[in-house]
Amino acid sequence: MIDNLARRGRRSAYKLIMLQATVTGLASTVFFVMQGVNSGLSALAGAVIAVIPNFVFATLAFSHMGASATAKVLKGFYWGEAVKLLLTIALFSLVFLTYKAAFMPLFVCYLLGLIVHWTAPLYFKQS
Repeated sequence: MIDNLARRGRRSAYKLIMLQATVTGLASTVFFVMQGVNSGLSALAGAVIAVIPNFVFATLAFSHMGASATAKVLKGFYWGEAVKLLLTIALFSLVFLTYKAAFMPLFVCYLLGLIVHWTAPLYFKQS
């Protein structure tokens, strides 16, 4: 039963991450077509910076579930959020240090990924 709860939470989180990846991937494609390769790659970098940390968070946060594992659940969420924040900082640093990114497409796709995440309750019905 407890494994089933963790699996269901993880599945819902991964569905959201797939939606984020799809929306930001489409936006990256639009930037590529409309503004060229550099803008497209910058937008793709923003998409990756938005999606990968959320994937890591979902994996860590939903590794335990159930009333008997309350401390583990809380620890998983704390670790997941800490790793997500550090990974976001590291990915932004990596992009800025290694690639001459176009700021507007990078931040548009990053913010688009965040908006999809924040508005998730509008897309998914709890079952």
